[in-house]
Amino acid sequence: MAGRSSGSKAPEVLSKIRGIVRSLVVDLCNKRLPSVVLDRYRTYCMDSSGNCHCNEDISHGKEAISFYKESHAQRLDIMLRVLRIIQQLLQENRHGSKRDIYYMHPSVFLEQKVVDQAIKDICILLQCSRHNLNVVPVGKGLLMGWVRFTDGDRRFDCIRSPNTAYPVPVHVEDVEDLFSVAQYVLVVEKETVFQRLANDKFCEKNQCVVITGRGYPDVSTRRFLKRLVENLCLPVYCLVDCDPYGLDILMTYRFGSMQMAFDASLMCVPEVRWLGVFPSDHEKYSLPDRCLLPLSPEDRMKAGAMLQRCYLQKKAPDWRLELEKMLQDGVKCEIEALSVASFSFLSEEYIPGKIQGGVHI
Repeated sequence: MAGRSSGSKAPEVLSKIRGIVRSLVVDLCNKRLPSVVLDRYRTYCMDSSGNCHCNEDISHGKEAISFYKESHAQRLDIMLRVLRIIQQLLQENRHGSKRDIYYMHPSVFLEQKVVDQAIKDICILLQCSRHNLNVVPVGKGLLMGWVRFTDGDRRFDCIRSPNTAYPVPVHVEDVEDLFSVAQYVLVVEKETVFQRLANDKFCEKNQCVVITGRGYPDVSTRRFLKRLVENLCLPVYCLVDCDPYGLDILMTYRFGSMQMAFDASLMCVPEVRWLGVFPSDHEKYSLPDRCLLPLSPEDRMKAGAMLQRCYLQKKAPDWRLELEKMLQDGVKCEIEALSVASFSFLSEEYIPGKIQGGVHI
């Protein structure tokens, strides 16, 4: 658990922690079973008509956790144990990961997911983000291209070598002196595609920034992308596989995830545009049948559930139409399928052609 600046919110968060503990002690002194009340948030509902009032900044109900129920008592016990660890991190100006916290009491926590749930509950209870608790994610994102910034006492000058991969900063709040001469940001779903573009010197030739979350993006990648787009006012495009999971990753970047709904406003990037791969692309670019795979029953089930999400009707109806076409066609394909004719097709024709021609939604 490395030391680092904890930011200006630490005193405020510590004060809230003391207030919560004081309230629980008062309950015990008055012979009442201690309890806490949590707001509940969501990024979407399953009203496919779009006639709903979903908003990530508004609570959509409350949940009371007390010692009345055995399951609640265990959850509250774990929450208080994690809260004590977080208090210590803040007081000592240190940082730790969720995994670090798990190993403080592995015989009590038993599973990592109970610690994850406790941290989410604590964020909601204290009305703050996870980084304000000095709980840091394990970063996995990569970036390259025409950008320069400092992260604490380290300076990252990607511009000097725009085709070299750098790790996305974990402590996004510590990023300063952000500078870029890029024309746009390209987000790609997979590391294999990222490496393909690096090998083709894509950033050098197209004066852009490329980022990958290597699958479903971690918190740091999403926060850094939002910071990049907002601070530099750059257009942002996203390239994902033509399957339900690729589209779900795209939606995570734009709308946020249900799991982190309470913090969606700090991570979602509403400016993101879907560059591909579209279900219609396999016809447009004459992909051979051997590059197309049938949708599995699991794919169909996931796509069907995604079509029910209210934001597809309200904010991204064109995405919804493409997803419906994917189901109708019954096939999927990976980004790499576009390289069937030429390894350089993706970097020299497909991506530049779509961006220059405005072929994105």
